[in-house]
Amino acid sequence: MAKDNRLLTIDVGTDSVKMAEFSFALDGAITLDKFAFQKFDFQSESLETPGFAEIYHDMLATYGFTAKQVRLSLPAQTSFIRLSKLPTVIGSQKAIGKIVEFEARQSVPYSMDEVEWNYQLMRHEWEEERLETQEDGSQLEIKETHEEFEALFVAVKTENVTEFTDVIADSGKDILSVNIAPVPLFNAAKATQIKDDECALLLNIGNKSSCLIIGDHNRIFIRSIPIAGHTITLQIAKEFGISVEEAEGLKKRYGFVALGGAYEEPESELASTISKIARNVMTRLHGEISRSINVWRSQHGGHAPERVLLSGGASSMMYLPDFFQEKLRVPVEYLNTFGAINIGPEVDRNALQAVAPMFQELIGMSIRNVIRCPLEIVLLPRSIRKQKELNRRKPYFYAAAGTLLLCLSIFASGMNMMLNFNQKRVDRVKQEVSKTEAKYQEISGLVGQLNGIKGSFEETVQLFKERNAWGEVIAELQSLMPDTMWLLSFEGVGDPVENTENNDPNAPKTAEVQKTERQRFEETVAVQEIKRLRIKGCTLVFNDQTLQEKELMDKIANSKHFASAEIVERLKPNDLNLTGFDMYLTLKTPIKK
Repeated sequence: MAKDNRLLTIDVGTDSVKMAEFSFALDGAITLDKFAFQKFDFQSESLETPGFAEIYHDMLATYGFTAKQVRLSLPAQTSFIRLSKLPTVIGSQKAIGKIVEFEARQSVPYSMDEVEWNYQLMRHEWEEERLETQEDGSQLEIKETHEEFEALFVAVKTENVTEFTDVIADSGKDILSVNIAPVPLFNAAKATQIKDDECALLLNIGNKSSCLIIGDHNRIFIRSIPIAGHTITLQIAKEFGISVEEAEGLKKRYGFVALGGAYEEPESELASTISKIARNVMTRLHGEISRSINVWRSQHGGHAPERVLLSGGASSMMYLPDFFQEKLRVPVEYLNTFGAINIGPEVDRNALQAVAPMFQELIGMSIRNVIRCPLEIVLLPRSIRKQKELNRRKPYFYAAAGTLLLCLSIFASGMNMMLNFNQKRVDRVKQEVSKTEAKYQEISGLVGQLNGIKGSFEETVQLFKERNAWGEVIAELQSLMPDTMWLLSFEGVGDPVENTENNDPNAPKTAEVQKTERQRFEETVAVQEIKRLRIKGCTLVFNDQTLQEKELMDKIANSKHFASAEIVERLKPNDLNLTGFDMYLTLKTPIKK
């Protein structure tokens, strides 16, 4: 049973459109809630989409059909139907499909890419009796059971289907199935009046064609015959030389099937003529029915029909059941499948009774919503099948997308938790770093204070170290001087002043040289760091004065406190062999004043 409890069934005939809306109870009961019937323009020889679209939307708006799910049936004459025997050993379902498709390709007069087709597989068993001669000459009756598979396949050009399904789909309806009219008609008859153990002939006489269906136990044979009610109309129009519309009106007013044999003629000559025309057309139809029964029995090994069920708009012609009962010599009755449904309280029963013979297909489509039917051939266009397959997969797609989103959310949540955890760690580290930086700043301040105190202390220590510097320097100088030399003066000076004019110590001192020496002396007053010593002294000369000076300079070169010595002035010995000298001694380590 469908999820939605309402169903709209549409039967498109060759001259009319029938609609019925059904509702379904939980116990499977079917109720007819609304119905509608509307004829096409009688002059129209074929049904076109624009005409159907206009009638379809008009019927929806006028009768208030609201069901979203739709089942559609199309005329049998627009399809190709064939019953084919299959090999006894056919193997798997896939092999059956290939064999049926091969049969369809051989039979259908169109390319398989241009048609929508489907098939129903039927299993046929029968017993065969034969006599077998024994060794003693006696005969033994033997029964053998045979099994055979048949495939009933139906093909319809895709364009003949989509011209209706596109209109219905565009209106927002969900098309559950598309059938040719004999399929739901047979299902309705099988559910109500045709038994499983009988062979019955179902004859649907429509406007432009008749459909013959033989239901033989679990087997079925279908044939479309192009003789129907419109054939009578055309014959009347030809006979009286009138238009088709006028002929149709005469048929409805005076039409009946003339009875054969010694029956009294009607008083109206017009009625008599029309009845004879109707009998002639029905005789032709009977000839096709007899031919079809012979084909069924001879080629397919079927049984002869035990009774006939009539349906369709043209079947309501007076005396038609009597005619076929006379010709076929089997009971003939009307098909009434309304016993399978309930009729809603709002339904106009009188209006329904007038069109009831044409509503059997609609009931068959509604029955398919609640039970498994003998025929379940569906001719949905490929576009709708693909869309349904896509819709069927949508929940899995949504589930996959939901799962992906769930995984992403879990991943995002995990990442968020990890980020929060890491952020907390970073915050803790920052707090510790802040504390460490505060301690560092504190320690840096203390280190600065320590360095200041240490500097003061080291400066004091250095002063203590340097307080003996002069004594050490003088003591060393005293130790380096020869016994024949002694000092007259001793002073500390800064960096030397270049004397670029005269470097000869024995040269007479000019005024510029004397001025330079005064500048040097004046500079020593402002010197804060003693880098050289200026010493003046006397030397007792015995032999050579330069030897004593050289001895002193050699000792100074190897001394602890002096780096070098420079003689500024040397005096000539006097009568007492005394001479003087003026010398600069460069200190290795400067001494602060």
